[in-house]
Order: sequence, then structure tokens, then C-alpha cells
Amino acid sequence: MAKKPITLTVDGVSYSDDVEPRTLLVQYLREQLGKTGTLVGCDTTNCGACTVHLDGRSVKSCTMFAVQADGHDVTTIEGIASEDGTLHPMQQAFHESHALQCGFCTPGMIMQSIDLATEHPDPDEATVRENLEGNLCRCTGYQNIVKAVQAGAKEMSGRTGAPADEAGVA
Repeated sequence: MAKKPITLTVDGVSYSDDVEPRTLLVQYLREQLGKTGTLVGCDTTNCGACTVHLDGRSVKSCTMFAVQADGHDVTTIEGIASEDGTLHPMQQAFHESHALQCGFCTPGMIMQSIDLATEHPDPDEATVRENLEGNLCRCTGYQNIVKAVQAGAKEMSGRTGAPADEAGVA
């Protein structure tokens, strides 16, 4: 099969490669670029472990072809911390809220949560749960994940005080 040239930016670095048209974005990220934080869980968009940002919006990279990312900006879990190693506010919130156990779902959960917090800077529990429907966790029961997303959203928006649920606002 003839390879197709692609040029894209991943985590702030520009890449130009020739890829087979059937190469999934997750395969390209993991196998060609070494971005192994983006995980493969189900290959059917059910689990969300492969979630990355494409031009700032979350997408599941296991059902998107690398050629579809041509000309776009991709951010992986490796690209959200600052250069000095300071965690992104959502990463820090997941850590502080004990919102992980085995960690397999965590990269996708964090990437989806950042997108959610960008659109909903003060999400209530129902909004968080609805927006994380496509990201599955087999370990935690989601309560700490919801708390982490709310705390991360608060930190991202620069707000102080209790999340909407705790303040009595639905």
C-alpha cells in the first residue's frame, strides 16, 4: 500500500512522516513517535484510554487515521505538563484526589477532563459524569475522578471556593 505524507504538530513539535493510510493515529503516536502515554484499550472507542486532543478538542485516537491528523495540532498526555515538570492542574487534581488506581484509564480521563473543563469551568457532578461517559475505569468507582475533575476545572479557571455541588448549587 502506498504511503501518504503527513505533517502535524505533536506536543509542540512538528513532524513530517510517510504513513500507510490505514495507520491509526494511536499507532502513529505510540509506534513512530514513542508517545506511549496514549494507551490502546479496546480499539472500538468504548474505553477512552486513547484520548488525545486534536486542535484542542478531545478525540479517540484508536478510530482516527493518522492521515486525518495531517495539518493539525495533536496534544498527548506527555504534552500537557510544563517543561519544568510541573503537572497540569488536571494532572495535579487527579493525584491529590486519589483519582487513580491501576492508572490505565488515567491518561484518557485527564485529556477528556481538560476538554470538559475548558467548556464547563464549573461542572457539577452530573455534567462530569455525562462528559466522561466514553471513558471507562474498572477500578475506582468514579467518585474520586468526579472530585478530581471538579478540582482541576476550578484550578484551570482560577476560581476559589467549593465546587458547585458542595456549595448547594445544582
